Amino acid sequence: MQENIDYYINKDGNFVFTKEYHLKRGYCCKNKCLHCPWDYGKPKQDDQTNDKQLR
Repeated sequence: MQENIDYYINKDGNFVFTKEYHLKRGYCCKNKCLHCPWDYGKPKQDDQTNDKQLR
């Protein structure tokens, strides 16, 4: 793993995995990671909201 590519250390001293790391790993761990490329745990927009944005 390479710092600033696969992870960075936040102001609290925690390791935070990047989107690139998650994609290399190849699957979602379902822990609602900050940089999840699969958007697991993030609120989904409903279809009505999407329709309004398209108009």
